[in-house]
Amino acid sequence: MDVGARLRMVRDKYGLSQRELAKRAGVTNGTISLIEQNRVSPSISSLKKVLEGLPMSLADFFTFDAEPAAQQVFYGRDELPDLGNNGIELRLVGVGHERRDIAILRERYERNADTGPDMLQHDGQEGGVVICGQIEVTVGSESRVLGPGDAYYFDSQQPHRFRNVGDTLCEVVSASSPPTF
Repeated sequence: MDVGARLRMVRDKYGLSQRELAKRAGVTNGTISLIEQNRVSPSISSLKKVLEGLPMSLADFFTFDAEPAAQQVFYGRDELPDLGNNGIELRLVGVGHERRDIAILRERYERNADTGPDMLQHDGQEGGVVICGQIEVTVGSESRVLGPGDAYYFDSQQPHRFRNVGDTLCEVVSASSPPTF
């Protein structure tokens, strides 16, 4: 997925200049320009910050042109859009559902991949179960390395981040409410 071209398309759709979007998002207009030129690949937290200037969720950013699928019940793996980047695959279940009250993700973290230097923080709660590999979950000042079968659940207002500290791919199935993706 070309994040830069998509950001330019969404920005144009909203009728915003790079400077105006940067001002709204609290970033430099150089940041917007570099992303749109694909000269930098933003972390998930950086992209979320930019999208706050629209305002738009990550799911809306990656799928706003998707056909609504309110009646769809089952999803094949090729119908789960990837909202991740930089070694992180975030496959969202039910993206086109008309009233999606939770975000369910199949997360895959390559070796040494993490959600970025900035801690994530948003309204709601989230939880997940590690399927394979090892993931370090940091919530506030507390960190723990979780392995297969281990789980987490916390209030998402607390600053948090995820990092694969193992030697292999890590896979997690997670949910958050309200959906941030």
